[in-house]
Amino acid sequence: MERMPSTSASVPLRIVAVHGGAGFHSPSPTSDSEVKRALRLACTRASATLHRGEPSLLAVVQAISILEDSECFNAGYGSNLTVGGTVECDASLMDGQTGDFGAVGAVSAVQNPIKLAFSVLQHSRLPDPLGRIPPLMLVSSGAHEFAHSRGMTCTPESLISPRAKHEWEKWKAALEGAQQPHAHSVAEASRCIPLPPRIDGLYDRQDTVGAIAIDDRGNLAAGVSSGGLLLKHAGRVGEAAVFGAGCWATKSVACSVSGAGEYIIRMSLAKTLCDTIEAAGEDRDIHGLLSGILGEQFRALCGVRRETSPQAGILFMVKEHGDDGQLRPRLWCAFTTESMAVGYVSTLSNKPSVMILRRPARPSADGASLYIAALPLKHY
Repeated sequence: MERMPSTSASVPLRIVAVHGGAGFHSPSPTSDSEVKRALRLACTRASATLHRGEPSLLAVVQAISILEDSECFNAGYGSNLTVGGTVECDASLMDGQTGDFGAVGAVSAVQNPIKLAFSVLQHSRLPDPLGRIPPLMLVSSGAHEFAHSRGMTCTPESLISPRAKHEWEKWKAALEGAQQPHAHSVAEASRCIPLPPRIDGLYDRQDTVGAIAIDDRGNLAAGVSSGGLLLKHAGRVGEAAVFGAGCWATKSVACSVSGAGEYIIRMSLAKTLCDTIEAAGEDRDIHGLLSGILGEQFRALCGVRRETSPQAGILFMVKEHGDDGQLRPRLWCAFTTESMAVGYVSTLSNKPSVMILRRPARPSADGASLYIAALPLKHY
C-alpha cells in the first residue's frame, strides 16, 4: 500500500483520539486527575505507535489497552461486575481501509479484551483449509478458549478492582432488598435497606472506553471496550461487541460509541452515524446531523421503550479537505449524558489535550439534553 502524500514536507499527519466513556464523571480533583492521566498516557503511547509507522488499527489497540488497564474506567481491570460478582467484557475494532472487524463478547479472564478482538480480526484474514467462513465475533467460553490458545488469559479475580467490588456490594444489597417478597419497588425496598442518595447512580458507571486514529497513509480505524452494565446478567453482550453498534470505520469516517448498550444496538448507532455523515457529502452540517441522530432519532427510539433518560456518547473523526486539496480531518464528540471524557493528540501537538466535558444542567431550547462539540485540531 502506498503512503499518501504528506501534508508537510517533513511531517505526515497522524491523529489519535480516545474517550473514557459517556456517563457520570465525579468532579472531585482526585478522580478528575486520575481520568485525565490515563487518557494522556493512552494518547502518548498510541501516538508513538503511529510515529513508528504502524497502522492506525494498532494505534487503536494500544490506546484502548492502556485504558483497560486503568481502574478508573469500566473496561478490563476496573470493569463493572455481573450480578454474580464476576467480570465479563466486550470489545471490538474495525479497520476503515479494509472493512475488517473483530469482536469478543461476555469474555472473562482476559486482561485486555481489545487485544483479543484484534486477534479475532487477524484470524479472519487467514485462509481456511476447508474454506470455512471466519467469525466476526467470539463470545463467552468460545472466546475464552480462543484467548487461552494464544496465551492471553489471566486469573478471573485479577480483573476485579477494589472500586468495582465496592460498587457491586452496594448495589447488590439494594437489589436483594428490592427483591424481597413484600418490596414491590426499589423505593419500597429502601425502607428495608438504605440506598445510595442517587437512585439512578446504578447507571452512572458507563465508562466504556474507545479510540479512533488516522495514520500517515490516511487510513482510519476505530475500537471500543467495555465491562458492561453493573449487575448485568451473565452472558449479556453489549454494544461494544456488536457489529455496527459500538464502533465503525470507513475510508472517510471513524467513530467510537459509549452508553446504554441495548438502545445503541437497536439503532446500530456507530454505523448509522457514519453512513449518515458519508451520505451528506463534504458540505454537510455535522452539528445538525448529530442533533438529528442523537437528539431526535435515538431519543425517539428510547422513548418507544419508555426510557426517559437516553444515554449515549460518540467520538468521531471525519476526513475533509481544504480549498488547497490538503487533508483536514475534523474531530467531534456528542453526548446525552452528564459528562464525557476525551483526549487527543496530533502530529502538530506538543502534548495531548485531555478534558472532561460536562453538559450544562439546563436542556437546550428544544427540550433535548445534548452536548455537541467540535474539538480543535491544528492543521498544516
